Amino acid sequence: MSTMGARVARMFRNFNLENRVHREISRDKPLAAPRHPEPSHPDPVPDREIINEKNAPLLNHLRSLYVESTDPTHSPQPSTPNGAVAERRALQYSVPMQQLGMSELTDVPKGKLTLAEALKALGSHQQQPQTWTVEKVAQHYSLDPRDCRALLGFFCPFRLQIIPPKDTRSKRITDS
Repeated sequence: MSTMGARVARMFRNFNLENRVHREISRDKPLAAPRHPEPSHPDPVPDREIINEKNAPLLNHLRSLYVESTDPTHSPQPSTPNGAVAERRALQYSVPMQQLGMSELTDVPKGKLTLAEALKALGSHQQQPQTWTVEKVAQHYSLDPRDCRALLGFFCPFRLQIIPPKDTRSKRITDS
């Protein structure tokens, strides 16, 4: 069946092929784009004497410069996007990273939290909301109160929500 289809396809493809080829050959060819005119004068090649010639005013300016360079004695502090040095605070809670093959953190920039600190702050606020208020958590971890309020309000990793079934006849997990 496939040879039959190939024959039919070849027949349609080759139909009136010779006339189509002659028509395409006799058609006027498109004109090429005009060439860019060559410049009337060639670029001057710089003379070697001009290149090797010394310029006295530039040499005098170069001799008047004096640059002192020293190695930095203190380690560079991480900076914020606006160029100011970021203040750092000691780590409150940490996860031992040596087991995972990573270096352990000792301090973090103010306004930032590690994952362990974030989970501890969320858990403390969820268990004791009267003791761990938004302001106390923000002060304890050196956070912006607005960011802390958003973190404690919208990020709830420990909340369990059971959705009731649509059908009353279906069994629930707590049912036996």
